[in-house]
Amino acid sequence: MSSSGRKRPFILGLTGSIGMGKSAVAAMLRELGVPVFDADAAVHALQGPGGALLPEIEAAFPGTTGPEGVDRPALGAAVFGDAGKLARLEGIVHPAVAAMRQRFMAENEAQPLVVFDIPLLFEKGATGVDAVAVVSAPAEAQRARVLARPGMTEDKFAAILRLQVPDAEKRARADYVIDTGVSLAETRAAVAGLVEAIRSSLQSDANSG
Repeated sequence: MSSSGRKRPFILGLTGSIGMGKSAVAAMLRELGVPVFDADAAVHALQGPGGALLPEIEAAFPGTTGPEGVDRPALGAAVFGDAGKLARLEGIVHPAVAAMRQRFMAENEAQPLVVFDIPLLFEKGATGVDAVAVVSAPAEAQRARVLARPGMTEDKFAAILRLQVPDAEKRARADYVIDTGVSLAETRAAVAGLVEAIRSSLQSDANSG
């Protein structure tokens, strides 16, 4: 399919709170042939072993990198509670992620639909998307999933939730809500339906334009 007459692909922002199943939904989208830009994966690539940002991060925050990439606890301690240092780190990371996103868009310019997987889309006030899909599940399902993770505790979970926009608010602000509190087959069908609806709408707009 062509780009449906658009100058660029339709950009769907994908987000959701911890434990809501966003990664599973992103995988479903990829299976449907929708290109997905994963912001977290980009950061990990830039800061992992051999990552492009290691020299700059080490220069700014000595002792926070090594053969395995960024030492996350050390870097976290280096910037914790210091707005200036955090801004300096973001000044290193954000432009590099933006450049990766631009390359992704260039590589997929002929696609009708692409997805930006942005965990903190609402929290960071991200812009540049045409619509937002929020992945959501009942609170009890979310809690069970998160507390099953290695090293997770009730206190850690509560601390993470305090930093995230509440699920109810995300749902209210979303253009689309994808429910993962149902069976995997039902979620998969919902994702496929959403993709088909967006693609059909784009095609309709192109035909009428």
